[in-house]
Amino acid sequence: MSRLAAAFRQLVEALSRSGIPYLVVGSTASGIHGIYRTSFDVDLVADIASDQIPRLVRELGPDFYADAGMIREALYAQRSFNLIHFASSYKFDIFPLLRDAYQQRQFSRRVMKDVVLDSDTALVPVATAEDTLLMKLVWYRSGGEVSERQWNDVRGIVAVQAGRLDLEYLNRWAAYLKVTDLLEEVLHSA
Repeated sequence: MSRLAAAFRQLVEALSRSGIPYLVVGSTASGIHGIYRTSFDVDLVADIASDQIPRLVRELGPDFYADAGMIREALYAQRSFNLIHFASSYKFDIFPLLRDAYQQRQFSRRVMKDVVLDSDTALVPVATAEDTLLMKLVWYRSGGEVSERQWNDVRGIVAVQAGRLDLEYLNRWAAYLKVTDLLEEVLHSA
């Protein structure tokens, strides 16, 4: 097992033992639903409460940089925080689950999928293809619509999932997220 796979396994086991539901999002999810590409971190959304922070930090132990104060501040500000695996220097970005209607819906729809990291496989909750596509469009827009990596991830999901995407769901939430024009563009160019 590679250091990355071992670090990922340690993290998801620590989350589970701490009673923190989560889902894998970002480039790891788009690689599952679309075309795989190398990524320098793994993004997760976690439904973490302040009182769960001490247990999570204990469960991660000395193998991770996990600062309880920084995590608490990030949760209070509703922003992401990083956990870093010392041996591999691998970074995990944890996004707190927001009470936003879309975030709640995305989280409720998570599906169990195999995540392959190097030669190791772990069955974990992952954002659906539709939700991964929508969030990639949001990130593409928030980045000034210039990231070829984000756009290629979007195109990869549409190409691989052709005919299987729930278009009604996509259109409903694209309007809510204000990315309808981008969704139409990628669907028409496929």
